[in-house]
Amino acid sequence: MSDAEKSSNGVRQGIGSLELGLKVLDRIAESSHPVSLKQLSDALEMSPSRIYKYLVSLMRTGYIVQDMQNSYRLGQTCLTLGVSALKRIGPIQQTFAALDQLNAEQDVTCSVTIWNGNAPLVIKWLDASIPVAVNVRLGIELSPFFSVSGRLFLANLPDRRRQELIENFYRHPPALPRHRGEPMQKDAFYDHLAQVKEQNYCCFFGDYLPDINVMGSAVFDINGNISSVISLMGIAGDIDVELGSRHHTALMECTGRTTDIICGRRRG
Repeated sequence: MSDAEKSSNGVRQGIGSLELGLKVLDRIAESSHPVSLKQLSDALEMSPSRIYKYLVSLMRTGYIVQDMQNSYRLGQTCLTLGVSALKRIGPIQQTFAALDQLNAEQDVTCSVTIWNGNAPLVIKWLDASIPVAVNVRLGIELSPFFSVSGRLFLANLPDRRRQELIENFYRHPPALPRHRGEPMQKDAFYDHLAQVKEQNYCCFFGDYLPDINVMGSAVFDINGNISSVISLMGIAGDIDVELGSRHHTALMECTGRTTDIICGRRRG
């Protein structure tokens, strides 16, 4: 980079007026309803006459439109940009990157699963610095009923498909699903899945692996469909799976942030 491209303090120079115009556009984009000139002026602490010049340019280029009440909302050009950006976002690649970060920051064994039509499939597995002794690894198909990812997928399946799988399972169950050590009959399992869906969270308190706690949360796509599940596990004394715990908070932040990226949403 040449000296002409830097300011006196070494920071790259830009076009201040463009940056201000984008701030106006951002403010309109952040609002759930059309924004008036006065509202923009108050929010951005700029004079109405100054803001109006930016609005004119944004309207000319199709980034915003003005409605009958003289308020402003996003235009077709923004839609085109948004769709183009979303096409370039790979949901699984974003989820893999999120898992890498979660593993590095929390030093926990964690995984990503997808739904293969009948059950969760492990497509990424990362060990902690002290691995957990389990027989689950990359490429293994998990049970829809005896894994946290399976229950998250079941909870988010279309009603008809979920009912089909559950009814078939409970005709001749090899064992009853458990939660907090308690076996669940069919009605209780339906209630359990409703809670899993509401919280976007499922956890085991050593229910299937002695002294091993497991937790999982789903990542969603732009259509609101479940894309994948991120799970983490560890020794019960090291991993607290209760709501509000450090690991629960880290997991929910991870899946929430990943969903926002995939859906093109910005976090404040």
